[in-house]
Amino acid sequence: MKTYLITGGAGFIGANFVKYMLATYPDIRIVILDLLTYAGNLKTIENDLQPGRCEFVKGNIGDRSLTDKLFKQYDFQYVVNFAAESHVDRSIDNPQLFLVTNILGTQNLLDAARQAWVTGKDEKGYPLWKEGVRFHQVSTDEVYGSLGAEGYFSETTPLDPRSPYSASKTSADLFVKAYSETYKMPVSITRCSNNYGPYHFPEKLIPLIIKNILEGKSLPVYGEGTNVRDWLYVEDHCKAIDAVLHKGKNGEVYNVGGHNEKQNIEIVKLIIRTIRRILTEQPAYGKALKRKEYDTAGNLRSDWMNDSLITFVQDRLGHDQRYAIDPSKITRDLGWEPETCFENGIVKTIYWYLDNQQWVNDILTGEYRQNTH
Repeated sequence: MKTYLITGGAGFIGANFVKYMLATYPDIRIVILDLLTYAGNLKTIENDLQPGRCEFVKGNIGDRSLTDKLFKQYDFQYVVNFAAESHVDRSIDNPQLFLVTNILGTQNLLDAARQAWVTGKDEKGYPLWKEGVRFHQVSTDEVYGSLGAEGYFSETTPLDPRSPYSASKTSADLFVKAYSETYKMPVSITRCSNNYGPYHFPEKLIPLIIKNILEGKSLPVYGEGTNVRDWLYVEDHCKAIDAVLHKGKNGEVYNVGGHNEKQNIEIVKLIIRTIRRILTEQPAYGKALKRKEYDTAGNLRSDWMNDSLITFVQDRLGHDQRYAIDPSKITRDLGWEPETCFENGIVKTIYWYLDNQQWVNDILTGEYRQNTH
C-alpha cells in the first residue's frame, strides 16, 4: 500500500485532491497534515477520514519534530505539498507570514523527506534514494509575473514575481529545484492557473461573488475588472497532479492551465446571469437566498440580481494584468488535457454552492476576515 502525505489537505485544492485520489485508487493510504488556519476546514474532509485509509493530523509543515515523527510512523512514498498561505491581499498585509509558511515550511518538509528517504551515498557522494519516492510541490503561475495582451507562460519563462505571495512561492520552487540539483532528490513541480470549483474559500473571486449575490450585497471588482486570468476546474488540476506524480520526470516543472482566459468582469456578469437563470427555472433554489424579495403575487423576485450589484473598488497594489498558461508540455509528455470548459465548470460550481450553504456558513464562523478577492 502506497502512503501519501498530503499537506494542506483540508484546504481548497488539497481537499479536492484527497477526494479524487481516494476515489481513483482504492489501495492507497493518505495522511493529511493541515494546521487548519482560516482557510482549512475539517468539515471539508471529515467524511473521507477512516483509520488506515485516510487519517488527519493537525500541525504545521514547519514543525520539524512533527514531520520527522510522521515520516517514521507512516513511511511515506509521496509528499504532495499544497500547504501555503495563498491570498495575495493577505500577503500585502503580512508578508512575513508568507515567508515563514511558504518558504521555511517547504524547506522543512524537503529536509524531513531527505532524512527519511536517503539510504546511503553513491561513488560520487550523492545520496541514494529509496525507490519509488517523490516530493511534489504545488505552485502557481504567479511566479512568472504578468503578461501583456498576448503570449503565454511556459516552463522556460523567467521567474518574475510581483507580490509577497508570488515571491514566497517562487522561493519555495527554487528550494525544491535546489534539492533536486544538489541532492538528486526525486522532485516535481506543477504551476497552475487560477482554480475554481467546490470547497473554495469564500474570499476568492468566484465563491465571493456567489456568496454576495445570494446575500444581495455589492460585488466588489478591482479596478475596471479587465484583469485576465486563465481558469482551471479543480478536478482537472487534480488529474494533472496525479499524472505528474506517476508519469512525470524527476526534476521537471509542468505548467497546468485550463485554456479558459476570462476578464474578471466577464466572470462576475456570467455568475449573475447564471444564478438568476437557475432561480427562474428552479425556484426551489430560492432557499439559498439570504436576500428575499417577493412580487405582489408572492413569488420570489430575482430582478434585483443584475449588474447594478457590481461595485468597482480601488485596484490591488501591484495587480498583475494577465496570466495565461501554455500547458503543451504536460499534454505532450503525459497526455493530460483540461476536460472542463469554463461555461460548464462555472455552472457545476454554482450548483455546488447552492446545494452546500451549510458548508459556507460553517467555514465563515471560523477565523475569518473578509477581503475582496
